Order: sequence, then C-alpha cells, then structure tokens
Amino acid sequence: MKNNEYESVEHIDSDLTLMFENAKRYNVPHSSIYKRALKLQHIQQMKRKELLQRDDDDGDSMLSSATSDTSSTKRKSHKKNTKKNRMKALFAAVNEAREAGTGRRLCDLFMVKPSKKDYPDYYKVILEPMDLRTIEHNIRSDKYLTEDSMLEDMKLMFRNARHYNEEGSQVYNDADVLEKIMKDKRKELGPATDDDDMMSPKLKIRKNSITLKKSKYLTPLQQKLHELYEAVKNYTDKRGRRLSTIFLRLPSRAELPDYYIAIKKPVDMEKIRSHMLANKYQDVDALVEDLVLMFNNACTYNEPESLIYRDALLLHRVLLETRRDLEGGEDAHVPDVPRLIQELIRSLFVSVLGHQDDEGRCYSDSLAEIPAVDPANPEKPSLNFEIIRNNVDRGHYKRLDVFQDHMFEVLEKARRLNRTDSEIFEDAVELQQFFIRIRDELCKNGEILMSPALSYTSKHLHSDVEKEKKEKLPKEFEEDKIKREEEKIEAEKREDPVGGSWQSGLQRTYSQDCSFKDSMYHVGDYVYVEPAEPNLQPHIIYIERLWQDNTGEKWLYGCWFYRPNETFHLATRKFLEKEVFKSDYYNKAPVSKIMGKCVVMFVKEYFKLHPEGFRAEDVYVCESRYSAKSKSFKKIKMWTMPLSSVRFVPREVPLPVVRVASIFAQKQEEKPPEIADESKITNGIIDKEREDVPLDVTNGEPGCQYYEQLCYNNLWLKVADFVYIASHGLVPHRVGRIEKMWMRDGAGYFFGPIFIHPEETEHEPTKMFYKKEVFLSNLEETCPMTCIIGKCVVSSFKDYLSCRPTEVPEENVLLCESRYIESEKQMKKFKGLKRFSLSGKVLEDEIYYFRKLIVPQKEPSPLLDRKIEELEAKFADMTDEELEDLGDDDGELGDQTLPQMQSSMSSDMDIMPYTPPQSTPKSIKGLSKKEGSKRKINMSGYILFSSEMRAVIKAQHPDFSFGELSRLVGTEWRNLDSSRKAEYEERAAKVAEQQERERAQHQTSPRAGTPVGALMGVVPPPTPMGMLNPSMTPVSEGRMGAYRSAMMPLQGYVEGMVSMTGIPPHHMGVPVFPQHLLRVMPGFPGIPYFGINGVGGPGAGSVHGSQMGLVGPGQQAPPPYPGQAQMGQPALQQPSTPVFVSPPAKNQRVLHSEAYLRYIEGLTAESSTVSKWDQALSVQKQDVRLTKEQESRLPSHWLKSKGAHKTMADALWRLRDLMLRDTLNIRQMHNL
Repeated sequence: MKNNEYESVEHIDSDLTLMFENAKRYNVPHSSIYKRALKLQHIQQMKRKELLQRDDDDGDSMLSSATSDTSSTKRKSHKKNTKKNRMKALFAAVNEAREAGTGRRLCDLFMVKPSKKDYPDYYKVILEPMDLRTIEHNIRSDKYLTEDSMLEDMKLMFRNARHYNEEGSQVYNDADVLEKIMKDKRKELGPATDDDDMMSPKLKIRKNSITLKKSKYLTPLQQKLHELYEAVKNYTDKRGRRLSTIFLRLPSRAELPDYYIAIKKPVDMEKIRSHMLANKYQDVDALVEDLVLMFNNACTYNEPESLIYRDALLLHRVLLETRRDLEGGEDAHVPDVPRLIQELIRSLFVSVLGHQDDEGRCYSDSLAEIPAVDPANPEKPSLNFEIIRNNVDRGHYKRLDVFQDHMFEVLEKARRLNRTDSEIFEDAVELQQFFIRIRDELCKNGEILMSPALSYTSKHLHSDVEKEKKEKLPKEFEEDKIKREEEKIEAEKREDPVGGSWQSGLQRTYSQDCSFKDSMYHVGDYVYVEPAEPNLQPHIIYIERLWQDNTGEKWLYGCWFYRPNETFHLATRKFLEKEVFKSDYYNKAPVSKIMGKCVVMFVKEYFKLHPEGFRAEDVYVCESRYSAKSKSFKKIKMWTMPLSSVRFVPREVPLPVVRVASIFAQKQEEKPPEIADESKITNGIIDKEREDVPLDVTNGEPGCQYYEQLCYNNLWLKVADFVYIASHGLVPHRVGRIEKMWMRDGAGYFFGPIFIHPEETEHEPTKMFYKKEVFLSNLEETCPMTCIIGKCVVSSFKDYLSCRPTEVPEENVLLCESRYIESEKQMKKFKGLKRFSLSGKVLEDEIYYFRKLIVPQKEPSPLLDRKIEELEAKFADMTDEELEDLGDDDGELGDQTLPQMQSSMSSDMDIMPYTPPQSTPKSIKGLSKKEGSKRKINMSGYILFSSEMRAVIKAQHPDFSFGELSRLVGTEWRNLDSSRKAEYEERAAKVAEQQERERAQHQTSPRAGTPVGALMGVVPPPTPMGMLNPSMTPVSEGRMGAYRSAMMPLQGYVEGMVSMTGIPPHHMGVPVFPQHLLRVMPGFPGIPYFGINGVGGPGAGSVHGSQMGLVGPGQQAPPPYPGQAQMGQPALQQPSTPVFVSPPAKNQRVLHSEAYLRYIEGLTAESSTVSKWDQALSVQKQDVRLTKEQESRLPSHWLKSKGAHKTMADALWRLRDLMLRDTLNIRQMHNL
C-alpha cells in the first residue's frame, strides 16, 4: 500500500484473503491464531459488502461523474507514465552506450553482479552491490518513488566499480563514462515534472512542504554527523594543504595486495559517506568509531615518521575536538552514589518514623519514651531515634547496614525493656517489620542496592520475636497473677468503709438507673464528675454500678478515663484531638457531683459515627489504655465496653485524623540534655564495626600470619581490595590488588597483580582510552603496606557501566577491560579478574546499581599531542615544495595505506627473525624496530597460491585488471588437484605456526653472544632466495647491465648479495648508487628511488633476476608456473622437491628501514664491510657444538624436511654449502 502497488480494492482483498487462508491452513482449528484469522476474515467480508452496498447506492452520482473520473484517471496514469518514462530513458542511455571506434557496449560488465565463486573478495570490499538488472527490475515494478532514488542506485553502482577496480582499468574508465552519459541525459530531459497536479491544493502544499523539509533540512543527528565529517574532510594545515585527500579512497588490491591481509577492516571516507547517506549511523559515536579505525589503519601500516602518519594524527585530533565541541565533551552523567545512598537512608528513616496505623497514630510516638542509655549496658553509646535523626541529617551514614544496625538496636531495646503485651513492644515489632519491607522496596531486593543488610529478613525477625516471647511470657504471667490479687484487695478496701460487707447486700440497694436533677443516669453511661480540686477539668467516669446507701445517698462506681494532661508521658508524644485514655483506676463518687453526660467512643468508630443528642465537645475518642502504676500506654485491640442506650448515626463527612502535640511540648524549649550529649559522638562518619580476620594458609611462609581482613595504619583492608601504590616518579600512581596479605615481625605485606595506566604502555597515538582506564600488567609484586597511599576500585567494563561501590569516591573508580602483554606490546581483552570467596566475618562492600547504564566516552591517547609536536618539528624545516612533493609521492601509490618499503640488510651480530611478508614491519629513524608492528595473519592455502600465481598470470596478461586477474587465479585454484591444494594448506599452516613461534621467541628470548645462524654463515633475509642451478640459462646482457655496476663491489661478499639487495657499501662508509640508472626519491634527497618493484622502476626487473634475489625487497616474484614459459624465456629447471617454502608477497619501502639503519651504524673506518664474513666462511661443522636451545632457534622452516640427513642442523649445513657454491658459480658465470 505504501508503494502504491495495489491498482484496485480487489487486489488488496485477495492478498488479505490469502494471508488468512494461510494462517488457517497452517494452524490447528482450536489455536488462538486460527480463531483470530476467522474473526478478521469475517470482518473483512462484512467491510467488503459494506463498500459494495455504498457503491450501489451512489450509482447515479458515479454515472454522472464518470466522465470527470475517467479524465482524472487518465491524467494520473499519464503523470505516472511520465515519471516512469524518464527513468526508462535514463536507463536506456546507460544501457545502449557504446565505445567510439570499436562499438563495444560499455555496460556489459555492469549488467549483473560478479560471481561469488569467481570473486569471493568482492563482497568483502563492497558492502552494497548493485547492477543494471536490479535497477531495471525496480523501474518496471514501480519500486522507485522518485527519480532521485533511481539515480542514487546508478551512482552507487559506478562508485562500487571505481572502489573495487584499480584506477585506469577498463571497468574504472567505463564507470566514469557511463556516469557522465547519465548526467548528460538527465540535463537533456530537463527538470522532473510535478507528480501531484491531480491532488487538492491543500494536500499538494502539505506534501511539497514535507518533501522540501526532507531534502533541505537535516535531523539533529544528521546535522552533527555532517558537521563532524566536513570538519575532518575540509581541515587544512598551516600551509593550506588539505590533509584528508589521501584518505578519500582506499588503494586497489593490485597496488597493495598485502594491505588487505594486514588490515582486517579497511575503510575510507567515501565508504563512510555512503554509510551516512544510507542512515547507517545511529549516533555520533558510530561515525567516530569508523573514522578512528581509518586513522588507526594508517598509523598501523605506515612508518611513524612519514607524512601520512602525521596527517592521520592531526585529523584524529581534529575529529576528537570537533566531537567534544558538538556534544560538550563530557561523559554521560554518572550518578552521585554517596548522595543517592544518603537519600535512600533518609527516605527509609522518614517512612519508618511516619508509619501510622488505621487511625493515623504514628507507631514511633510510643517509642519516644525509650531511654537513650541502655540500662542493661550503660557503657554502650547512647542511641535513640533523635540521635539517629541527627546522624541522618548530618550525612554520617555511608552504609545501609550501619543505619539498619542503629535502628534495630533502638527497636530491640524497646522490646527488651517492655512487656510483650505492651503498646511499645507491639509498635517496635510493627516498625521493624515495616522497616524491612520498605528497605526491600527501596533496594528492589538487591537490584538497586546490594548490601549485607538485606540478609536480615522478616523470617529472622519473626523467629527473634517468638524466641523473646517464650522467655518473657512465664515471668509476665506471674506478675499478672500478683497484680490481680493486689487489685482485689485494694478494691475491697475502697468498698468496705462505705457500706459494710459486699456479701451481706443488706445495707446497699443496687439499681440499673437513678435520677438526679431531672436527669436519668444508667449503668453504661459516661458522666462528668466534679473535680476534687478547683480549676481542674471534670473527671470522666464510666458507670459500672449504681446504688443507694442507708442514709439515702446515691453512689456510682466505675472506670476513670484520663485526659492526656492527666498522664505521665514524654513531651514528644502526640495525641488525637479529644483523646482520652482508659485507666486502671476504679473508684466511687456520689451521684450528687455528676455535672452532666458525655460519650467516649472507640477510635475505629469515632471518625465515622456520631452519637445522637450530644454536642461535639462532649464526645471523646479512646485508642489506648493507661497504666498509672507503670506509667505506660497500651493500644486497645478490642473495645469491650458494654453497649449503652446511646444511638449512633453516620457522620455526613468523616472527621479528619488530626494529632496534636502534648501540652508539655511548648514548655520544652531546650533540647533534652541526654540527646545533646549523645550527639557529640556522631560528628564523624559512622563506620561498621569490623575485626581482624586471620587466615590459615597451608603452604604459607613460616613466621607469617595471613589475614582475610586487617586494619593497618587506620585503614581497613581485605583480600580483593584495590589500593594506590606510591610509585616514585609516576603520576598517577600505580594500582595494585591485594590477593594475599600477612604480618611478619610487626610489618605488613601484600601480594598481587599491578595495574598500569595508558601512558606506561606502548601503543599507536591514535589509540583511544576511557577516561580512567587501566590495564592489568604481567607484574605480580610483593609490596610493604607502608607504600599504600589510599584505596580505589578497578571495575570491569560491565560493572563500570552499571554499578559503583557506595564508599568509594567517583574519582577513585577505575576501569579495566584489557591485559597489557609487555612481550608483545599488545592489549588484549580478558574475561575478568580473579574472584575470591571470603568468610562471613569479612565485611562485604555495598554496591549501588544504576537504573540506566552510563555511556563513558573515550579520550585521546596521552601520546597524541606529544607525537604531533615531534612530527611538526620534523616537517617544519621542509619547504612547501618538498612537502608537496612528499605528499604527491604518497598519493601516487594510493593513500594512507602505503607501506614503507624496507631494505633487508642484516649483520651477523643481530639476525633478523623470519617474518612472513604480510606483517609489513615498520621502523623508526634512529631507533630499533618498532615493537608491536607484527600482526597475526590468517594464512590460508589460497592466499599462498594466489601470491605465487598472480605474478605469473600478470606477466602473461599485463593489460588485465585486478578483478580479471583475481578471476583467473580463482579458476586455477579450483582446477588444482586436491593433493596440491592440501600441500598449499600444509605450507600455509607451517608459515602461520612459524610466524607465531618466531614472534614469541623474538619477544622473549634474550640474545647473547654470536647468533647460531651467523656461525653457520646463514643470515635469513626477509625475501626468499631460490635454489640457483649452475646450468641456468644466462640472463641477457641488456637485462643484467642495470645490475652490474651495483654488484661489482661485492667481490664475493655473500651476505651483501643475499641481504642488501644490490646496495653495496662504499669504502668511505656510504652506499654507492649508479646515478645514471637510479632516480632520487621525491622529498628525500640522496636516497635512490627503486620504484614499486624496487629495481629502478616498474619495468626494470625480469623473472630470472627475481630468482637470483636481485628483485626489490617488496616485489618477490614467485617461481614460474610449471609447464609455462614467461616473457619468451625458456622455463627454469625446477628441482623435483622444492628446497624453500615460498611465502606470499609483501611490499616494503627502502626509507628508514631497520636493516638500512643497522648497516649505516655498523660501518667503521677500520673495515669496509659490516659483517665478519671471513669468519662466517671459514667456520666448519665440526667446530660448532649446538645446544638444544640453539637448535630450536635454527631456521628449520626453510626446509620441508631434513631429507637424507640425520638432523635438521645437518641439512642446514648442507644448504649453506650449496648456497656458497652457487654464489661462486654466479660470480664466475657473470665475471663479477
């Protein structure tokens, strides 16, 4: 429907029917989907009938407007066809274009996408393939809503062709020509007509405004992405040079085949822009990640002192500064955990103190009477709710479990000091249960705050209360029994003086009612009685008995109710308005002192009902009973007063529950002295009580006492804690983790791994780090505890995003997700730090979990600005012309991915380890080879085969493009026998394994004395040298003429020929180059330029020259393909079993190579050569005794097997002799 693909209602009706029938056919009849399909199908049928009925009713009007509708339909279809015809015309212009002169159809290679079998690498390089057949199908099926969307697909197709194929190839040129034809055709057609003429004016305006907004205005995210991209693209240096030019496009695979092996994720600015147009970036960080990857690739592949390297660093800094300006440069807000803990504790405290019953009474009011000093333990610090309130207000609680301990101590003290049936006891239990419930709600049972406090649950509380009741109930039963006997005696004493013995019943006449002053009083009534003293309020008495004595005087007897001011209570207690308390005081009073009637109602009825015939001021509410003896209150659970004759009616509006302060509260102007005194001890942070926790270690050192938890220098430490270690000269200080700690001779020690900061690692300046990132090093040290200067926390990446320890300030929370391997100079992510299981006596940390994960941003390496300053200083001395030439030289070879070709010289004092060619080593001028430049290569048999076959096929078909060569290589590989494929796979596995082994040995094995290879006279060069046969067909004089002058000074210098590749030393200490043969490298005066092939230009080499080791250090020609000749030369006689394993090709640059620097530094005035070649030639097998370690370091990967020799060392000795013999044969053959 959105694409306007339905021409009528019938079409959509048939699709809906099909969908419902499919659902009914697949699902069982009783399933919910089947029933829903039936119901929806019924609705569909009803709606269809309704539409048909409506059409019948409107038949006349439809007939009358048939003409206008027909014209409208024609007009609509005409507009639609006009848009479609324009697309067809543009497509036809591209489809029918032919090459002038030859008549070749230009679009043949664009009709269908390349085969995945023939071009497996195409779909790795090209992320969005497109061809003409797909575009044609989209035009016919009306999938293009606008002409621009069709043109975008055309441009994408041409862009893909230029991206994959090398510049200057046939496909590349055809893409340029066809794109120009398409643009010219569109200009010829003119601007597109408006498709919306048939719409109403309002709809037309609205749609046009939407289209305008979509095309002209960008969303906020698109605006940021555009600004970020343009800032990088348009940046120019002080000389006005645009640095991004070389980053716009990746080089073709023909230019740098090894780049796509070494760099796993190649990316350029064109690809990034296409992703922006396709809206593939969901946020700014995604774009930044791709741009950083591009700069990192450039720095990884190029020399640290090259111009491209400097440009990448500068653009990297521009990118980060622009991003910081756009987004403020700050991390996502990290919640203030200490403040959140304070708020949680405050909320919990307020909730508990404000907890009320159904009548609005605060349970905490009764607990205000609890003394601060515990009578059972006077030495303990004073504690009550008022002291806790002060601690909460001053932020003295940093842990929830400490606050909980204080609250529970007050509540448990209240239970212990009061009877089980007292109001205080019951309120304390209720408050503790409520505390646990609210605590779990606030902490979400550990989802928000994980604390040891959560281990105490309602079950534990219930168990503790039941245990306490069992201990107290027998004692309380005895106390009640004694109390009842005393009350009985007192009651008899009160009754006897008035009317004699109760038993006789002769002197008293009891009645249920009596009259006084025209009023009738009944048993069960509440009455006012005159107070014993003037200026007091009348007493409130509940009448239980009425009688008349012998003198005729009438008496009443009953329970006295006390007002709040008649009780003994704390000034902090609050009362209900009109509240009275049922006392334990019973006495008689003469009826003549009755002042009137009143009513006392139970609290559950008072707010809802009202007694008839009574004024509001004569109605009182009772909630609790009061014991004058113990001066305590107890809440009444059941109202047991007998029913009176008073009738109650519902109130029109229920009374609000209002509690008022005690009349004594106003008189208490000063803070109680005990609270004031106790507040003095809570000025500091209240910490949890801890203890030293010794640990028994079975294999511990004698005289050492190990601990799980220990207090040292007033600092509590436990196993698994992280601490700052005082590191002399290092800022910030290093971080250590305590995995073991012990005391010996009064001194404390700990053992654990060390964490280092980014500035202590070796890395590319484009590397980015999180703000407080550290790395786990290989160091594990034993340190004295005196070097600990503070505590911190090192979190994993997952924990850093989601949680924080509550007691550690945010500035001391660090992040670690990688391990730094010193030997490899690499950072590798690891699963996580070691976990420890500690005993229950060790206090666990409280962890607060964020409701929303934070998103930390990365910041540039501390090396970035330093490296840029160094390179700026280096290039500052160059003139604009030299800098421009240097940039042009880089641009000729491709872009940021240019490798720095490296010569392969070495000396007998430092053998260069065998390195597979894909690793493209880099070196720094004046320094040793840069560490970490070797990369692990995923070697395969196809890669090995391709490296050998591509040069052969390239020589046979020099005009073929890179894609065509790849297709032929793929065909040859598929036609290869399975045994040959297995052989290539085995060789590839050996190369990969040897690379890993040699790399590890190079990083870890110390070099001492003279290397084994030098003793044997074998110096392994980076490039393989074929086995030379004395019967080899001589190379023509014309081809060797270019080399003769460069080779003449060797005079039998074996190592010079093998490893120096034709650059002889001069007797004055500088290399000699035939100036009439070699041109100078632009931007580097005095250094010869060997060209891409490394031998005086692209066409200077030959196959035989390559076999002789005279090819440049980067372009290694493989042995001729069996059964084929090259360039008109007869094929070489290959041995039946190859002596060498041929690694794949690699390009290197002569500039600043490690071997070249080593050669220059090794020249001395005393000797005209670097190596001690005379010793290497004179050494014999019987003079050398090799240890097992030395044998393991021999270059055994040179040979597939030891053959008929006993050991691999014997085979290598034989190989050395053969190489020396062939070298002398070459010298004699060519008169060198």
